[in-house]
Amino acid sequence: MPIRVGVIGAGIMGADHIRNLATTIGGAEVTFVADLDADRAAAAAPPSARITTDPSELINSSDVDAVVVASHDSTHAGLVLECFEAMTPVLCEKPLAPTLMESLDVVAADADIVAATGVSLLSLGFMRRFDPGYVALRHAVRTRAQGEPLMVHCISRNASAAPGTTSESAITNSAIHELDIIPWLLDSAITEVSWQAGRSTRHAGTALQDPSFMTLRTADGTLTTLELYLNARYGYSTRCEVVSELGAAALQDSVLVGFEQEGTRREPIPADWRPRFADAYRLQLQAWISALANGEMPPLAGAQDGLNAALVAHAMIQSLHSSGASTKVSYS
Repeated sequence: MPIRVGVIGAGIMGADHIRNLATTIGGAEVTFVADLDADRAAAAAPPSARITTDPSELINSSDVDAVVVASHDSTHAGLVLECFEAMTPVLCEKPLAPTLMESLDVVAADADIVAATGVSLLSLGFMRRFDPGYVALRHAVRTRAQGEPLMVHCISRNASAAPGTTSESAITNSAIHELDIIPWLLDSAITEVSWQAGRSTRHAGTALQDPSFMTLRTADGTLTTLELYLNARYGYSTRCEVVSELGAAALQDSVLVGFEQEGTRREPIPADWRPRFADAYRLQLQAWISALANGEMPPLAGAQDGLNAALVAHAMIQSLHSSGASTKVSYS
């Protein structure tokens, strides 16, 4: 029998999950879709799926074996806690929650369930852990193929920021990927951070300083730099280079087709992150569904990973509000 999945949120990310679950993921069936916009839910849902504007109805439905939370960041913690109450496995999109206090509440509830049952119900959507490029980069780092890593350089650019984006939410929603992937890549926790910004693009709102520049120091001494530019206008781009003692290793652009004509070479740039990380989302969903079907713990990021990223984000926001002062990350 397929795993019957309910998806909460039918926006860009939710619709993409619904499409994957319905067409490319083996052993899954989308049976329920919830969105505050009923028309949007109906447009994204398979013909046989039920539709609702009430996420609680979906979570508590007997037609649902597992839930994907892809709604607004502000709803994540509350919906995950509802899934815990229903004892339903849940895959929550990043971040675990937009605030540290909410993240702590979710992790405490998860710990109670693990203590009572021996297993966690929560998986977290840090999909870069499944991206073939990042996986290969991690293997190169772990095997020390180029010696000890010394520095990491990251760039994350979007065509335009979401409405209402602030400098703080840029950290908790966008930079959160690097706050998770750097300790995963280096196998070393982030211990110190700083946030800086210079001139801001005229395309940013008054509450967003864009671009921004962040530094992350891990326990092993490696320094990581991150340029985050949410209104780059030209398209989506993510880069990561690990500089080591004997060389450097970097992600390569995953362009399927390039064009050469009239003395020029051209490669199309995606408008958003979905084409670049299509494989990562698909592989992550398949791993989640396969584990649930086999009665195993999914090999995705979990509650503690979400909390660790939230703790680093909290320190980064403290740096932002302290004129870029270097800020220690406290895990206690």
